[in-house]
Amino acid sequence: MCRNITTLRGLDPGATAEEIEAAARQYVRKVSGVQSLSAATAEPFEHAVNVIAAATTELLATLPPRKQPPPTLPPLRRIKATKPNPTGTVSAGTSVR
Repeated sequence: MCRNITTLRGLDPGATAEEIEAAARQYVRKVSGVQSLSAATAEPFEHAVNVIAAATTELLATLPPRKQPPPTLPPLRRIKATKPNPTGTVSAGTSVR
């Protein structure tokens, strides 16, 4: 269903609150069908994002470490990985998929 949500478990450094919220927001958008918020949808939508982000944070904190890193970088890290560093080259050691 949400094949565009990337794996957050096993990131180094670990998933940030911003990455967890972005994944929760994408999930809620997908399952609810709400693409833009209105007065009628804003409160239940944001509540669902907060609940799912909290559950995801708890889940990631309690799972054992991964044996291999996730296959792709989360979208927020992909943006950072593709930005040129001061020398004008893409940062070494980052995978962009």
